[in-house]
Parts: sequence; C-alpha cells; structure tokens
Amino acid sequence: MKEIMAVIRMNKINHTKKALIDAGVSSMTALEALGRGKGLVNMDLLKGAEMGYEEAIAQLGQSDRLIPKRAIFLVVPDKLVKKTVDTIIEANHTGKSGDGVIWVMPTFDAISVRTAEHGNKVLDEF
Repeated sequence: MKEIMAVIRMNKINHTKKALIDAGVSSMTALEALGRGKGLVNMDLLKGAEMGYEEAIAQLGQSDRLIPKRAIFLVVPDKLVKKTVDTIIEANHTGKSGDGVIWVMPTFDAISVRTAEHGNKVLDEF
C-alpha cells in the first residue's frame, strides 16, 4: 500500500474529489495549505537574501510568498496507485505554473479505528 499526497489548486478540490470517486477511490483527507513552487521564486533574490543583502531581503518581502492550496492525502493498495495518480493529474492539469505536485510514499499498515482491521481490508479496493 502507498500514501499519495498531492498539493493542488484550491478551486480544483471538488473536481478532484468527483474524479477520484468516479475512479473508485472515495477515501481521502483534505486540508487547507499554503505553499509555492520553485517557479515562483527568484533564486537570485533568495540567494542574496540568504547572504544578508538588504536589497534582496526587501524585494523578497514585497511579494506574496505563499499561495493558498489544498493538500489531499490518500492511502491506496499498490494496484490503485497508478490509477489514483493519473486521476489526480487529469483533474488538475492546466499546463500552467501552480498545477500542483504529487508524492507517492510507502505505507506499512492501515488500521481501522472502528473495527481494528489491518491492511488492505481498510482501503478502497475497486
């Protein structure tokens, strides 16, 4: 089983939820998040700020550094990883900076608090 964590645009959350449900993945957690991608940071300014140059620090302070996003978390059986990732990409791809990012991480177990069941029995199995 794998945990899939994705950071997407705020206005794409409902479309993403519906796409995942249609794909057979209904269990997920969503949180409001703040973030930015590497494309929105002037690396020369950041480097100058890290070196203590006041001009660079002042210019960095003038821009909105973090953008409201939505973070979603899902744990799926290995057989659903590709389908889940493809669904998230399809639901969120605009081709513009800020579409989001997805991480896939190993998960060793899932346990239902209500039933104490372990493993894939707890997960969506479509």
